[in-house]
Amino acid sequence: MITPAEIQKKAFTKGVRGYKEDEVDSFLDLLTLDMDKLIQENNILNEKIHALNLEIERYRNSENAIFDTLESAKALMADISTSAEKRAEIVLKNAELDADRVQREARESVERITEEAVEMARRWEQFKTRYKNLLQNELERFENLSRDFMSEGDAHRVRFYSDTIPGAGNDEADNSANATADDFDAGKTTIKPKRNGR
Repeated sequence: MITPAEIQKKAFTKGVRGYKEDEVDSFLDLLTLDMDKLIQENNILNEKIHALNLEIERYRNSENAIFDTLESAKALMADISTSAEKRAEIVLKNAELDADRVQREARESVERITEEAVEMARRWEQFKTRYKNLLQNELERFENLSRDFMSEGDAHRVRFYSDTIPGAGNDEADNSANATADDFDAGKTTIKPKRNGR
């Protein structure tokens, strides 16, 4: 490509009927100015193109980074979703296990309490039966003792009162009078009633 300096340095040979030198030089000056302006504009445009190319490259890099970030985000979201699902499954499984354990413990507790209640009822019935039998036995024993005591006591009282009638003066009566109540109860002393001082 021709430069403005080359245009200015260009020399033409002169002919017999050639162009006017002033007109040619004036035209070359205009051509040089336009060429110089075009070259400057071309340089400015090239700089802009270079800047735009750099920006486009930067955008491409950014776009790649964005795409990489999006892919990473998608992968991360997939991992989070999978992890959340696994954690949800684990939490649900643990909840089911806890519920089963609570139900099992509740059933065992109910069974234990039921067994204890049955055992308490059985022991209560056993206690009532034993206590009732004890009371019945004691009542029978009391009635037997009372019957024996009353019969022996009545006999002792009859003998005692008949031997201690005033006016009786023999030694046997005195000995009988000195007998204790224990002797009567034990049956060691018998009082014979007196008849007419004999």
